[in-house]
Amino acid sequence: MVEWTDSERAIITSIFSNLDYEEIGRKSLCRCLIVYPWTQRYFGGFGNLYNAETILCNPLIAAHGTKILHGLDRALKNMDDIKNTYAELSLLHSDRLHVDPDNFRLLADCLTVVIAAKMGPAFTVDTQVAWQKFLSVVVSALGRQYH
Repeated sequence: MVEWTDSERAIITSIFSNLDYEEIGRKSLCRCLIVYPWTQRYFGGFGNLYNAETILCNPLIAAHGTKILHGLDRALKNMDDIKNTYAELSLLHSDRLHVDPDNFRLLADCLTVVIAAKMGPAFTVDTQVAWQKFLSVVVSALGRQYH
């Protein structure tokens, strides 16, 4: 189990309280698909992902980005048991969708870039430390069911 300080909990909660889920979710997933094009293979049913413009304008990608961020709400609400909170989701991504678990880290990195850009100077070193710790636990939990 991960130990969270009161400060880390406050920082993570603050980030989520100010998130525009639609904007940040869309931008993060789009960034991941554009910067790491091999991640597109998991989104074959989402239509044309031929270039950056089509990815940025794709409503299915935008909706899935929002869904991912809302999925992080579960981790926020269960910070003391993130691994068990994501057990079913990990199983889905490993056994049914066959997503490379490294892609969770890539998306987490893109999410960090987008949030840091949005927060500007408010994304301090302490904020980044808490945020990266939170995402590392989530990424680990999502990769837990892989063999």
